Amino acid sequence: MLLASHHDLEVVGEAGDGREAVQCVENLRPDLVLMDLSMPGKDGMEATREIKRRFPETKILALTVHDSEEYVLVALKAGADGYILKKATHAELVMAIRSVLAGEPYLSPGVSDKVIKGYLAGKKTLRGTASWDMLTPREMEVLKLIAEGYKSKEIGEHLFISVNTVEKHRNNIMKKLDLHSASGLTAFAIKKGLVKK
Repeated sequence: MLLASHHDLEVVGEAGDGREAVQCVENLRPDLVLMDLSMPGKDGMEATREIKRRFPETKILALTVHDSEEYVLVALKAGADGYILKKATHAELVMAIRSVLAGEPYLSPGVSDKVIKGYLAGKKTLRGTASWDMLTPREMEVLKLIAEGYKSKEIGEHLFISVNTVEKHRNNIMKKLDLHSASGLTAFAIKKGLVKK
């Protein structure tokens, strides 16, 4: 409804979850997807990864309530071309859509502040983090695969270890790094250069 008054923008489809979103992109080939990151079933992060892998020319603007630096980094790593908060004004939403369509990345102002501050703080503190040196080579392998979006079962198959062993490694990594979510692990791995954005 908000976009209907803009004659240069046309809504060509809608989806209720990540799986439907991927199907819509396959069928309709839109220029841009306005992707809610919190959806049932296949979530927006997974859908973003799959769409970017299969249809790299499709732009994705992530729409979310999450304004943490970690969440932004994970979304950008998944392939989002822009990141806007649900509390944004109508004018900002339209500006973000037009920016991304024009090939310009877009981050909501409050979010970009956090990313820059986090990056600058990370440069100062993460370089010599002792906890990083406590990870075993196997734990680093597991961390890299977690950060690349693989599930425990897939990691187990890739490394020829059981799901229980993967979970033990994951728990050890979280304890050693004092991080408590996959997005936190991913942000840390990106900062350490273990995976690329």
